[in-house]
Amino acid sequence: APEPLMMLPPGTDGQAETFYEDDAYDNSIPDIQKVTKKNNTLPIWGNQKTMNLNGLVLENVLQCTYYKQVLAECTTYQQIVDEIYMHVRHLEPWEKGTRKVQGMTGMCGGVRGVGAGGVISSAFCLLYKLFNIRITRKQLVSMINSNQSAYLRGMGFMYIRFCQPPSDLWAWLEPYLDDEDTVDPRSGGGDELSFGQIARQMLTKLDWYGTLFPRIPVPIQKDIDEKFRERNRLALESQGYEEERTGYNAQRHAIREMEKEHDRKRKASPDRGGEKKHKKVRCDHHLRHHHCRKHRKECPKKAKKEKESNEERKENGDEKVDEAEGNKN
Repeated sequence: APEPLMMLPPGTDGQAETFYEDDAYDNSIPDIQKVTKKNNTLPIWGNQKTMNLNGLVLENVLQCTYYKQVLAECTTYQQIVDEIYMHVRHLEPWEKGTRKVQGMTGMCGGVRGVGAGGVISSAFCLLYKLFNIRITRKQLVSMINSNQSAYLRGMGFMYIRFCQPPSDLWAWLEPYLDDEDTVDPRSGGGDELSFGQIARQMLTKLDWYGTLFPRIPVPIQKDIDEKFRERNRLALESQGYEEERTGYNAQRHAIREMEKEHDRKRKASPDRGGEKKHKKVRCDHHLRHHHCRKHRKECPKKAKKEKESNEERKENGDEKVDEAEGNKN
């Protein structure tokens, strides 16, 4: 039988009380989001100090006045959440127009040199602060399910992508692939995305607005791609297709049949007089002897035409025809 809910004393996360749930039969939330007394501490994957951030981004975070002075006084989860509410307006690592990379190549383009950086965003300063205080599973779940701030949700998604084990990424992000709530992660606006699109991008791409996510190991990435294909196949089946390939081929076959039917009707239409026939512009004799000088005067087609013309004139009583025949004789 499932254990009852347990209430623990107030923690350091700024919340009055923390609930742990041990009900293994509750299907209302994903398994990875079920908070128990044993799993509330989140694992950290990769570098335990850098959060797997790009070296240039991390160096600018550590030297930022906002991080060194303002966030140094924030020691609880709730204080950081309040800062996110007040200061985060995008999810890029750099403030708009503060980083220029024209002409920078090699290591200077994105890894080394403070001079190649810009003004680091408050979002990444707060993200690294969340990493330093080691937020719990319950706190991360409350972030990605928040209905008060889209940017708080976005920060939770980035925290998952940067420092959670790659083997857990699908379990964390798959429930949100159809989420239609939107957020604009671009500095300055103009690139509004749904959380479903963001989750898909985090599972399939490394680029994130001028920085890179940690690389997913190849076997895990192949497994994620296979799960996407299976998910797409099930989605097609729900629409009446047996499988993706069969449905795609059937659609292409139907289009080709419609095009053929259209061509048949077009050729047989009264305006075109049935199928178009090639006009024979030269007689067979001409085609055989076009190179012969004799043919110029003895072309059967010309002779036949001349003969028909003479007969027509005789019938009309033209005397000049008789004279022409007498001259020939």
